[in-house]
Amino acid sequence: MKVILSTLNAKYIHTSLAIRCLKAYSEKDFDIELTEYTIKDPVMNIVSDLFQRKPDVIGFSCYIWNIEETIKVIDIVKKVMPEVTIILGGPEVSYDTTYWMERLHNVDFIIIGEGEETLNHLLKELEGDRKYHFVYGTAYRKNGEVIINPPRPKNDLNDLPSPHRFVEDIPHLGKRVVYFETSRGCPFNCQFCLSSIEVGVRYIDIERTKSDLLYLIDHGAKLIKFVDRTFNIKRDYALEMFQFLIENHRGCVFQFEITADIMRPEVLEYLAENAPPGIFRFEIGVQSTNDPTNELVKRRQNFSKLSRTVSMIKASGKIDQHLDLIAGLPLEDYDTFRKTFNDVFALGPEELQLGFLKMLRGTGMRIDAHKYNYTYMDHAPYEILGSDVLPFSDIVRLKRLEDVLEKYWNAHRMDHTLNYLMTHEFPSPFDFFQEFGDYWEGQGWQKIGHQLEDLFTRLTAFLENRQTPHMEIITGLMKFDYFLGHKYKPRKIWWDFVQDKNEWSAQLKRAVDQQGDFTGGFAELGLGERELQKHAMIEVLPFNLEEVIHHGDSGTSANGESGLTPSRTMLVVLYQQSEDGRPLYFTKAV
Repeated sequence: MKVILSTLNAKYIHTSLAIRCLKAYSEKDFDIELTEYTIKDPVMNIVSDLFQRKPDVIGFSCYIWNIEETIKVIDIVKKVMPEVTIILGGPEVSYDTTYWMERLHNVDFIIIGEGEETLNHLLKELEGDRKYHFVYGTAYRKNGEVIINPPRPKNDLNDLPSPHRFVEDIPHLGKRVVYFETSRGCPFNCQFCLSSIEVGVRYIDIERTKSDLLYLIDHGAKLIKFVDRTFNIKRDYALEMFQFLIENHRGCVFQFEITADIMRPEVLEYLAENAPPGIFRFEIGVQSTNDPTNELVKRRQNFSKLSRTVSMIKASGKIDQHLDLIAGLPLEDYDTFRKTFNDVFALGPEELQLGFLKMLRGTGMRIDAHKYNYTYMDHAPYEILGSDVLPFSDIVRLKRLEDVLEKYWNAHRMDHTLNYLMTHEFPSPFDFFQEFGDYWEGQGWQKIGHQLEDLFTRLTAFLENRQTPHMEIITGLMKFDYFLGHKYKPRKIWWDFVQDKNEWSAQLKRAVDQQGDFTGGFAELGLGERELQKHAMIEVLPFNLEEVIHHGDSGTSANGESGLTPSRTMLVVLYQQSEDGRPLYFTKAV
């Protein structure tokens, strides 16, 4: 009996931990092959590939992001291979299982919850006596009736074999994200999250965890993402793991989901002192700073402690932070969400992810949706369309904000410009992104693609349309950000260029002759005109750049006159002169 375990990942670089766990448990008993696709792959390509592998059984791992595409694959598979047994598993089909069995007539079995033991038992019955009523944790049909068997007890995680030792994975470890778990379960009870359903946290033995991590690192893994819902719930465990990874990372990057308001100061101090820059990334779910909202959804959160943690991590300069928000939670209207957004943005995260509430099957929020007059999509991802305090019109506006937030802030294409705008030209970060998002859609730009230069020209058009003051400062900062956004000397620029060859030659000569006057050790490089011609961009800005980017001067005093030192800045940006590939910049007042 040939078994294929498959899934449709969101992107090619992602890998499925689930199907590897299933294979590791059952490969001693069955011929099991893993096949991974993406939700962007044409359905016929997927079906053709499965067909050529000649399986007897195909199991699909199902999530909100792939369930509808997976259904399309299943329906065609059953037409071309009607004899194949189809098994579904995963969080999307583990709840409302009767609904799925009644909707998906081409599915033969659904595995509910953890699947390692259940799949193994089911495969043995398929090959043997077919006494499916003994297979706890499954759903199946008998004489046209859907049968839901009792649940299977939770596994002892230390009894499960490692999913990280497949030889066929080794060539891909450096090119894709490796997902890794050290525990299952979550200690919290947030009503919008599937993790709230499982009580308690179970851990894998720490020495086995370390051994698996060393194996992955030794074989070339570059990015390992821990899927534990709260990696730092046990202080001693987290501290020991952080120490182990610091001592053995060898350039690998590790990403964790942490709960920031329970992070102990001694752990933060250890990371600040010992973590090499860039090897850790923390994902922190804030979701809302509205206390009535958090209380209603049973989310215990101390925002002052959370802020302390985020600020300490940011001050260390060692760890990038990705903070999450959810728009549309109960009692969170447009105005209170504006406050939530600004509260969290003020913490300065490297990324701020704005998501919208999804009514996941099995969660308390979906069960209680009627209490708050929620409307939401019938099919995955079950995103809300409105509530008693957040109508669809407000959701549409927040979608516009989310679009430009992703393109501009999270992509870090012009940080100096945005910080200036949000500090001096707009009431708050939320107002900047909202107003820009509204303008973006008004111009129809959401319907067309963009190149890097378009992001600069479109921001300029927006700012000029609203007659934003101090455009000479803003434009200068945009030029500065554009230069810093390239690894190599840019071949084109987005602004009108009026400098002739004589002016360019004069600037080169001035830069060489006055090297000692530049900040940042420019003279120590000892570059001549030929090197600058090849590797430098030079621009004269009509304001003091150092004052603006380091002191945050708005450019005006209380009476509306310039608050900047009356000077211009000669800016030199050098490419291919640093080990990390980042451009170097130097300034001189002129």
